[in-house]
Amino acid sequence: MKQILCFGDSNTYGLIPGTKERYPWEVRWTGILGEKIKEKGFQVVEEGLCGRTTVFEDELRENRRGVSVLPMLLESHAPLEKVVLMLGTNDCKTTYQASAEVIGKGIEKLIHQIKAADENLEILVVSPILLAEGVGEEGFDPEFNQESVETSKRLKRVYQQIADRNGCKFLAASDYAKPSEADREHLDETGHKQLAEAVYQKIA
Repeated sequence: MKQILCFGDSNTYGLIPGTKERYPWEVRWTGILGEKIKEKGFQVVEEGLCGRTTVFEDELRENRRGVSVLPMLLESHAPLEKVVLMLGTNDCKTTYQASAEVIGKGIEKLIHQIKAADENLEILVVSPILLAEGVGEEGFDPEFNQESVETSKRLKRVYQQIADRNGCKFLAASDYAKPSEADREHLDETGHKQLAEAVYQKIA
């Protein structure tokens, strides 16, 4: 079977909004995609981690820098046919003070790592769902603020340009799914279904 590596953060991991629990495989977008794509001879390799960034070091949690682990994962899961790359939400945290353009540079560095591993790999760059208004309010996630929300809105345009420049396919998750009302940053079950279908249509 040909393999598709899905590399992302908590929305690829399948974190249940407002909890520290994880959706089961059949609910996560990667699991739904895996079942749909199996008939075409593909197998999904799921590599999602809560808090993962493109290039930024999380001072509170280790091993969150995508660029530090992606080359290893590309090698350990080889041979691969496709890579679905969806990161950027955590890069919007206030601690990094990163613009959409700077976050885009991190995504582009990951793209270059993938191409260095295998120039024939098909890459789907996915700009993440938006952070909802009020995500940084009391009772939600204090690592974000209103500027984080605005930055998340600008990622689609930046990622589209990067994908075009590097010969990658592109998908805006925010065109198909929204953050849950429970925590204003993670996909709920409906969002996982919608994203899975969108990715499937793009790569099948």
